[in-house]
Order: sequence, then structure tokens, then C-alpha cells
Amino acid sequence: MTDRHAPDIATTEAPMDTARRAMVDSQLRVSGVTDPDVVAAFLAVAREDFVPAARRSVAYADRAVPLDNGTMLAPALAYGQMLMAAAIAKTERVLVIGSPGAYLAALAGALGAHVTRCDPQDDLGAGGPYTLVLIDGAIEEVPANLPAALADHGRLVTGWIERGVARLATGRKVAGQIALTSVGEADFALHPAFAARRQWSF
Repeated sequence: MTDRHAPDIATTEAPMDTARRAMVDSQLRVSGVTDPDVVAAFLAVAREDFVPAARRSVAYADRAVPLDNGTMLAPALAYGQMLMAAAIAKTERVLVIGSPGAYLAALAGALGAHVTRCDPQDDLGAGGPYTLVLIDGAIEEVPANLPAALADHGRLVTGWIERGVARLATGRKVAGQIALTSVGEADFALHPAFAARRQWSF
């Protein structure tokens, strides 16, 4: 049955809303990001609000978007893979570390989590412990002050540079330590604050 008085979605939907739906259908669903709650979060959060005004037109392109502070907003698929691996529970206490971080924090919030966001140089343990930590960007090694932010058996989901390749990794705090396990390749750029300390040799 056709309702002649129903609005025509194709003509009433804003261009950015159309782009957001296209991103979900052509980038996320086809790549295994199919959890209904995760998909709903991506539809609810306006990605264009987290990029510079001059780059709003490419907010939904299938690539990273440079930000004004020299960091990168990762492709939507990378965040989708992260949220699928995180399996966020409603009302869970989540810490999002990184700059940018705001888009990832908004997505986690849309999933019902209680989210705190901080910059890498902040005291990560303040306000903790958290049951889940998400790092927005890739790390080369687990920051020494990160375990203090996690509750016992709390989870970490992050990008990870392993042998020069960017991957998605998960970890769990056990006996005060966090060991990472690679989940698969993911398009995260190395966050400068989480680069490994270089060893000098002669």
C-alpha cells in the first residue's frame, strides 16, 4: 500500500543524512559491521560535525580525514571494527583516549556507555577505574600509565602498529599488566603521543 501523504525520503532527507546512510550501507555493513546497535550509533552521530568546516564534504568518504591539530579522523570502518570488538554494554564506564577522540566518544555514548574522554598527556587513571578503554589512533606500545585506568579484567581496544602494519588489537588487564592480541588489519594512523621510544645504537 502506498501512502500518498507520506514524505518522500529521497527528497526530504538532508544531503549529509543521505551520505551517512550510504556510509553505513557501502562501508560498514558490507565489511561485517552489522550489529544493530553499532549501526544505529553510526546513523545517530553526525560525522561531519567532527571535521573542519572545509572538509565536511569528505566526512563520509572511505578514508581518513586530516584534522586541524595534525591528527587524523580514522575511516568509519576502523571505528566500526573497534566498536564491534569492544562489545560495549549499556551503562558501562568507558574511557576514550586520544585527540581527536570526540567522534569515537560520541559513538560509544550512543551505545549507552558512560563515556569520559581525555588527551594522551592527561592523568589516565583519574576518574577510573574503567571497564573499557578505547584509544583513538594506533599505538606502538602500551602506555606505562594505562593499566592504572583499567579495572581488573578491564578491556582495551586500540589500533596497534605491529611490524610496521596498522592493526586492531584487544587486551585485558590481568595481574596489573595488559597484553595485546591482534584482531586484524585496520586503518588507524600512529598517534604521535603513542610512538615507541626510539633506542639509540652505535
